[in-house]
Amino acid sequence: MMKRNSIYIKCLLLTTLSLSSCHKDLLEPIPESVLTTVNFYGSAKDIDQAVIGAYSGFQARKPTDYLLLEIPSDNLYASANTSVSGANALDILALTTDNDLVANFWSANYSVIFRANAVLVNIDKPLDYKATQKDQFIGEAKFLRALMYFDLVRLYGGVPKVTTLLSAEAARQVPRASEEEIYGLIVDDLLDAINKLPQTFNVRGRASKGAAIALLGKVYVYQKNWIEAEKQLAKLFTAPYTYGLVTNFADLWKLTNENNSESIFALTYIEGSNAHTLSTAFIPNGGAPGIVDRGAEVALPSWSLHKKYITGDTRKAATITEMWRAPAKPNDPLTWYPFVAKYAVPHVYGSSGLDLPVLRFADVVLLYAEVLYERNKPAEALIELNKVRQRAFGNASQNYLLSGITNSTDFIDKLFLERQLELAYENERWFDLVRSGKYLNFTSEERPYNPATSTALSVAVATRIDLKYFPIPLKEIEKAAPGVLTQNKGYN
Repeated sequence: MMKRNSIYIKCLLLTTLSLSSCHKDLLEPIPESVLTTVNFYGSAKDIDQAVIGAYSGFQARKPTDYLLLEIPSDNLYASANTSVSGANALDILALTTDNDLVANFWSANYSVIFRANAVLVNIDKPLDYKATQKDQFIGEAKFLRALMYFDLVRLYGGVPKVTTLLSAEAARQVPRASEEEIYGLIVDDLLDAINKLPQTFNVRGRASKGAAIALLGKVYVYQKNWIEAEKQLAKLFTAPYTYGLVTNFADLWKLTNENNSESIFALTYIEGSNAHTLSTAFIPNGGAPGIVDRGAEVALPSWSLHKKYITGDTRKAATITEMWRAPAKPNDPLTWYPFVAKYAVPHVYGSSGLDLPVLRFADVVLLYAEVLYERNKPAEALIELNKVRQRAFGNASQNYLLSGITNSTDFIDKLFLERQLELAYENERWFDLVRSGKYLNFTSEERPYNPATSTALSVAVATRIDLKYFPIPLKEIEKAAPGVLTQNKGYN
């Protein structure tokens, strides 16, 4: 019965480990055990462990997000070496209702939602909270629930709205809510989270008030609620917040600089214990000197993105490494073999400790530029857009000029170009293609094949590119009561 209703009913079974600090708890996620709600949630420590369990579900999901949010875009393509089920179909947008990756993403999000709901349902049971601890836990649970629903509604459209713990039979009866209802829940959760979360955390990897504000501002941008988006995003540029762009873009992707001024919310990892596979996923099979002895080569950078970086843009070298040789053959000449470099830190195969950004200040700056332009403040918008541009080039030589923007199309094109170059492989591109409408014109993707002439093979994507949303996983429709979960249009 539990397995039949995995999207809502996965039982949250957490152990109460005696660890030295909350920081260590967060970096070493809670495994499942045989405890039940009968003997759990009795203390503030139990609730803290349950909140950490919700974070750990997101930590497990995040490193593979690129499979759904970058490979279908014009940034990345599935390597001929990849054996990841469903990746090749996503690569050309030949989506079907039984695609494993589409189904796994859905399930992973609802698993975190369930864990957040379990916290909120049981939040009143403990009587030993300290000071504002109870509010903090509520804020964290609602922040995570909002974040999961934000990802779901952007990828699938309207989805089942579940805010409590349900029996197996009750879960089978929950239909899809409208997009408006899901966005309403997201906004309500984030407004409450903002009120309850602490201003800052001494513990990396836990959501703060600034993270909730940044996410809410982003949600308002997707809703095109420009007035509210401006109100929220503007808060992050003034005291008490001290966020700012780091001087060198490449420093963002170093193990020694994880806790930087640009990090609003990031997931924390430790090599060897609570690690991720993302740093390995983009490395050529033969490995990379100083990085890892061998790689997984799941996906490679597209020529479509590669050629958009112009001379002097420091983001290119920090995002794509062009020349390669296997570490096992140090005397071989370098070969032109581009691979994604953004997460290429020294690590053991499949076990990277690099923190992964979820909300980065550069994203906020670009969102704020978009909002200001939509609020008829083009000069102010350009100042924000050029902050990111100037950081990329180290000076103002490539700044955009107001005289070069004659209409809204000019500005939007420049904005989304900067978002692509700045946020490549950070899982923003597919969402940006959809919300800008540019996915409608995305009919082919260029891939590097001939370094001698810098020409590329153009690969056509499926005719289903006109479909805005991914399919509702077939197995979820089959788990629900007959006729309860409807499919997105265009999918059988």
